[in-house]
Amino acid sequence: MVRSLWSAATGMNAQQTNVDTIANNLANVNSTGFKAQGAQFKSLLYQNLKSATTTANGNPKPTSSQVGLGVRTAALEQYFSQGSLLDNASDSAFAISGDGFFAYNDADGKPVYTRNGDFVWAIGEGAGQIMLTTSDGNPILSSTNAPITLAGDYVSNKLTVGQDGTIYYPDANGVPQEVGFKIGLWQFQNPNGLERVGNSSWVQTGASGEPMNEANAANLKKSIIRQGYLEGSNVNVATEMVNLIVAQRAYEMNSTAITTTDSMMQTANQLKR
Repeated sequence: MVRSLWSAATGMNAQQTNVDTIANNLANVNSTGFKAQGAQFKSLLYQNLKSATTTANGNPKPTSSQVGLGVRTAALEQYFSQGSLLDNASDSAFAISGDGFFAYNDADGKPVYTRNGDFVWAIGEGAGQIMLTTSDGNPILSSTNAPITLAGDYVSNKLTVGQDGTIYYPDANGVPQEVGFKIGLWQFQNPNGLERVGNSSWVQTGASGEPMNEANAANLKKSIIRQGYLEGSNVNVATEMVNLIVAQRAYEMNSTAITTTDSMMQTANQLKR
């Protein structure tokens, strides 16, 4: 009976993690570029109560007695399915249709990858410069891993971006001309191996593999950049609510198992009376 207490306790701990994950998904249902997570579980070791034996005449008795010792959270899987493309009035709003990621440098100069294309054209360090940055001021990287900095009399609301990320500016005749920069897009062999760092952003790990630059990597299905759109969260509210109900019921059943075990132990303790 003590074994059942600990097994049920592991179930409650696992379902608490499950509820925490679902709650985080629901909290970020309106976060741009957010990708949902799901808790994955794994059973713990099994204890042998009786091993398989043979009968008196040597015939095998394959039946054995094993009892499980509970469950644990094996992983929090990330779901990188495409979110809905939402219309946005900003000329520096970009959504990715495909498997690519934008990249920017954090405060330490390390590359960070995101699907949140809510960018701004900020004033650069030099006179007359403008730079494409995140809303926090981190410089967006081009296809050559360089910050996208334009020097000259550029008006930000006249800049346009093609589906491949190429940046254009109209000449005196209003014909769009390339300005020499292309917004970089990167893919990973195993996106589930990326490490979350908040703000709908990820960093590379050994499990994710090296980032593959779409501009020069072969055999990659190219992503498409949509100017004037943002990618919404891929959280499905109906699915999350169903998962939340299932997790709550599983938590209640494990709690009931603990209560039942406690009642049985109380009855056993009272037998001597």
